Amino acid sequence: MSGLYPLKFKPLYHEKIWGGNRMKSLLNKDYGSLSNCGESWEISGVEGNISEVSNGFLAGNNLQELVEIYMGDLVGDKVFKKFGVEFPLLIKFIDAADDLSVQVHPNDELSKKRHNAFGKTEMWYVVGAENDALINSGFSQEVTKEKYLEYFSSGKLMDLLHYDKVLEGDVFFIPAGRVHAIGKGALVAEIQQTSDVTYRIFDYNRKDANGNERELHVDLALDAIDFSYKEDYKTKYTKEKNLSSEIVSCEYFTTNFLEFDKMLEKEYNRLDSFIIYMNLDGEFEVEFEDGREQVKKGETVLIPASLETYKLKPLSAGVKTLEVYIK
Repeated sequence: MSGLYPLKFKPLYHEKIWGGNRMKSLLNKDYGSLSNCGESWEISGVEGNISEVSNGFLAGNNLQELVEIYMGDLVGDKVFKKFGVEFPLLIKFIDAADDLSVQVHPNDELSKKRHNAFGKTEMWYVVGAENDALINSGFSQEVTKEKYLEYFSSGKLMDLLHYDKVLEGDVFFIPAGRVHAIGKGALVAEIQQTSDVTYRIFDYNRKDANGNERELHVDLALDAIDFSYKEDYKTKYTKEKNLSSEIVSCEYFTTNFLEFDKMLEKEYNRLDSFIIYMNLDGEFEVEFEDGREQVKKGETVLIPASLETYKLKPLSAGVKTLEVYIK
């Protein structure tokens, strides 16, 4: 027996020029004295930002140490074989009180070549949105590299971008190479590959407190951009109460939406992966052979792969959570 149990981690809060305060009001986050909390890294294996366990006898140990010790018991044998001691996903909440920069991420091949790192495919689930909040995903028309450079050089890049007005529950899948930006007023849950490689293309000519504009990565981005066009970039999915409803599935992660108001028995003995719950609303308990762990609104919990069966018990009238794993 591994002795593992549902693990919680201390969130890593990041102040951002575009950040706000809705993680406190909507997700009950306590980020202390930060004036503009843009990101809460819920579970991270990114170097320099390794998550630390906050509950149980493993409290104080960091995620990388746990993977080194427990290996497949924690992440799943197939996951450990592929990624080794590096935890493969980065789990975040993002609060955009102002527009985020327009950016793009390289794929695995390009990121390995340039940065000796994984690429960055990601997805967003809209947790909350103010009136007229927008998200950019992809281009609004057919674009060539030459056309892109023409519009960029003339200051008209925004005319090429596709924007959707967003509501709670909207989902966007952002494969590596797709130009994207979270707009003012959107609060999102982000599931992504473990990578912090970002190429910033445009930042609205903003300046920091010292009067400096943030660095752009125009040349690096050019080789990373996927110039293909789609008519619709928003992910379509259906929800069914008290069942895990798949919203995104790719080689890097699968994310389900789970809304429940009764006890659920979960059996994942064939999955061979850890499971993460990002709790968006309500409270629930994870009941397992050796105990139970309460999960409040705004909290994230990791179920080790060795816990193949467990129960989810609602402690409020209803629970809404994201369920994430690797197939």
